[in-house]
Amino acid sequence: MLKIARRIALATIAGGLMATPALAETTVTFAGYSGLYQDLYTKTVIDPFMKANPDIKVVYFTPGNSAAILGALRAQKSAPQIDVAMMDISIAKAGSDEGLFDPIDEKVTSHVKDLYPQALMPGANLAGMTFDSLVLVYDKTVVKKAPTSWRALWDPSVDRKIALHAAPDILGIALTVVLDKMAGGTDWNHNLDKGVKEMETLAPHVMTWDPKPDLWGMIMAQQAAMGVGYNARSQVFADQPNSVLAASIPDEGTLFQINAVTLVKNAPQSAAAKKLVDYMLSPEAQKRFAEAMFYGPTNKKVVLTPEAQKRISPSDMSKVIDVDWLALAAIRDKLTQDWRRRVIPLSR
Repeated sequence: MLKIARRIALATIAGGLMATPALAETTVTFAGYSGLYQDLYTKTVIDPFMKANPDIKVVYFTPGNSAAILGALRAQKSAPQIDVAMMDISIAKAGSDEGLFDPIDEKVTSHVKDLYPQALMPGANLAGMTFDSLVLVYDKTVVKKAPTSWRALWDPSVDRKIALHAAPDILGIALTVVLDKMAGGTDWNHNLDKGVKEMETLAPHVMTWDPKPDLWGMIMAQQAAMGVGYNARSQVFADQPNSVLAASIPDEGTLFQINAVTLVKNAPQSAAAKKLVDYMLSPEAQKRFAEAMFYGPTNKKVVLTPEAQKRISPSDMSKVIDVDWLALAAIRDKLTQDWRRRVIPLSR
């Protein structure tokens, strides 16, 4: 009788457990970059977040580049389908000005107070989630020693083997800023005349202003020996089997391209979205992604491995040139015209 009673009790408990309704799952839609970025960000941030929050599922949506992501958000303004979005900080600022985003403050995440100043833009509803720095990219079979100065672009060994992006591409603008500062400029956010003059002296040594398929592809195929690009992608390509590509951050300094995270206003899953943003800005999540793809973390509490630190942005933040991308946007058309009239025609 005792055995029968015990079996009945166990059956009752099991039946009760089976009858318990499954935990409701909330789906958050995150809009981000595609390709390798999506693969590594999912592995190092999205998947661990879902494991820690089994009641939240994150769908990674890839509209395209930053402009395409902003376009998707504009199209959905009256009925948002995206909860969280990332994009270049200057484009995110445009979306913020249009009222597309909610604030990311300490009510959303305590990590805001731990972010570097460059990750926050006064008056904008966004938060920087990654830094990427400007680097010299080169063929290490041609350039035997890692360049320590941007002046390496003038070295005779790479004459007519240089691939650069022309303004208005952000890489062309960024190089002009660096050269302006090196030439003694002090107001590069509003006047880049000294940088343009430096570009005039460099132009005769440039092979192409429109690398195809891209800068990294040309160097890996040994069609070019040096160029200017972003660090994170350069480090990933440098790790490819038999790669000839390498990258260095010159001693004169670099500047940041910043990717920002945003909370979409009137998003369908606002509460869960805030949890995701909080996790994205946490030291643990930022450390994992930084060490996987070499984007610089925006959280000051992140402690990177020595190897990762060497391959990311300079540890000395004083070497990062203070750039106001919004101010530069106001002179972008003039700068582009200067390049077209004064720089590009000097190529030989």
